[in-house]
Amino acid sequence: MKFPFSEPENTAVITCCHIIDNGADILYVSHDAEDGMWQFLCGGTHTQEQARVVSLREIFTLDNTVSELANMPCGYIAERTNKSSKWKIKKK
Repeated sequence: MKFPFSEPENTAVITCCHIIDNGADILYVSHDAEDGMWQFLCGGTHTQEQARVVSLREIFTLDNTVSELANMPCGYIAERTNKSSKWKIKKK
């Protein structure tokens, strides 16, 4: 599958150890209004120590369903209940 994001593949994004270390599903995505940073999280509560910085390509490789959010504007979030459910996008 072709890389769908307009940002470079090596763009730094925030994720959590639950996704990177434990294989948890990505259930919450934020495209921050302040700085355009992407966050791909499991939907749980996190401490700063649980944060991980990876490339946008790594996230796309882990779960290519995030391609559905490639055009999500800054200031929006997307949520879903599990990996097979549809993303619900709304303004943050």
